[in-house]
This record gives sequence, C-alpha cells and structure tokens, in this order.
Amino acid sequence: MGFFIETLFSGLMAGMLYSLVALGFVLIFKASGVFNFAQGAMVLFAALAMARFAEWIPAWTGITNLIFANVAAFLIAGLIMFAVAWLIERLVLRHLVNQEATTLLMATLGITYFLEGLGQTIFGSDIYQINIGMPKEPIFLFDGVFPGGILVNQEDVIAALIAAALVALLSLFFQKTSTGRALRAVADDHQAAQSIGIPLNRIWVIVWCVAGVVALVAGMIWGSKLGVQFTLATVALRALPVIILGGLTSVPGAIVGGLIIGVGEKLSEVYLGPFVGGGIEIWFAYMLALVFLLFRPQGLFGEKIIDRV
Repeated sequence: MGFFIETLFSGLMAGMLYSLVALGFVLIFKASGVFNFAQGAMVLFAALAMARFAEWIPAWTGITNLIFANVAAFLIAGLIMFAVAWLIERLVLRHLVNQEATTLLMATLGITYFLEGLGQTIFGSDIYQINIGMPKEPIFLFDGVFPGGILVNQEDVIAALIAAALVALLSLFFQKTSTGRALRAVADDHQAAQSIGIPLNRIWVIVWCVAGVVALVAGMIWGSKLGVQFTLATVALRALPVIILGGLTSVPGAIVGGLIIGVGEKLSEVYLGPFVGGGIEIWFAYMLALVFLLFRPQGLFGEKIIDRV
C-alpha cells in the first residue's frame, strides 16, 4: 500500500507540471482561437533567459546572493516574455485575423523555429542550470504508518505547489477582475465582445503575456529539474495529450487532464511495465489521448461543437 501511494503521489506531482504547460495552450486558444504550437518554444526561451540572466547579474552587479540573482533574473525574463508576446500580436496575429485555422497553426510553427533560433543566438546553445534553491534530496514520510515510509522528492512537492499557486491566481484573475471577465467574454464570442467595446487586440496581447508568464514559470521549474537545453521545447508534446483529455477550451480540464496523465503514466509503468517489457510511460499518454479522440474528441470538459446546416 505504501508503494502504491508513493507511485500515486509521484504521478500527481508530474501531472501538475504537465498541466502548467497545457495551461498556456488553453489560455491562448480560449481567447484567440489560435492553437499555439509555439508554447514549447516559449517555455524554452523563457528558461534560457532566466538561466543566463541568473549567471550574468552577479557578474554585472558584484552581488552573489542567490535569491537576489534569481528574483532579478525572473523579473527580467518576465519583461522579455511580455515583449515577445506584444511583438507576436503586433507583427503576426494582427495581420491574420479571421484567417483559416491552418494558416494560424503554420504561423505559430514559424514562431516556434524563430524563437528557438533567436534563443540560441542570444543565450547560447549549451546546457544551463537554474538553481532556485529547491532541495533535491528525497525524504521519507509516514514511517509510523507504512513500513519504511513513503519516499517523496522535495523538489517535486515544491514545484507542484508553485504550479498549484499559479493556477489559483489565474482562476482568481479570470473570475474576479474586469480584464479576466473580458477575456472570458472574448473566449465565448469574439464578435459579441467586440460589439460591446472590448478591444480584441488588447485582449490578445494580455492573454499572450499571461501565457508568457506561465511559460516562464514552467521553464523555471522544468529547467531546475532537468537543466535548460533545447530538448526542453519538446515538453509541449507532453502537454498535447493533456489538452486532448481535458478539452482545449477548459482551464479546469488542463489541470484534471494533467493529473490523469501523470498518475496514469506512473501507475502503468510500475504495474503493467513488467508484463510488456517496460516503456509504457513513454507512450501511455498518447494512447489514452487516441482513445479520447475516438470516443470523446471534445475532451472531459470541452464544449461539444454542433454544426447546424
């Protein structure tokens, strides 16, 4: 029982990180109808910016305090992601209003390769570390309840708490602020929102900025765990099954989908892997997504689209 709970807990921690990346897709799609294939590149670019500025700031200022360097690097990287979001809306999306979904998808693919190349040009192509002071040593909990206790990775717990806090803040932002309500109105009906005076261009800039902050937090956490390297851009591929399960237009769906995928990967690898030779964790999420596409393509929380002729 203790081993099962340990595996379950590990899956929940991984699922929260998947949800964080998926959230960027959902936010942008809800507000603009654009499937942002560049979300992975945004995670990479943000992580590169934070990692490199965390190195450069102590050299520029002479202040070697880790907290100061990380906070300053986070703020600078956040400003950079705001600038990236504004430029994407100004130079790309504004000129593609009312275009076909395929055109918008290809535009985000172009943004992907541009950001990857720009990141390599500005920040370099080595593997960098983000040290935000998270403890990496595992600990044992509930020794008195389960024999040997439950092994818990402290870094995973802190990362999951950060992701959960960000999700809670975004929920409050969407529910309690006038800008958040405007974003929801745009998501429901672009033309109706425009007719009551909500400026679409400004809303799209805001939602891309929010997605940029989400990408920065995701890049910071993944970079701290795995190091900042260009394979980090592929983390978006791990988020695709999450949004298929949860629904492309649902913020709660991104969270629930991520938790299902995270838990399913860990449990299937541990309990089914020995019977099939292992490797289930690699393809489990995509097989589950395929089943949903066949039987419930809108996902658990997505809206069913009905076309009337």
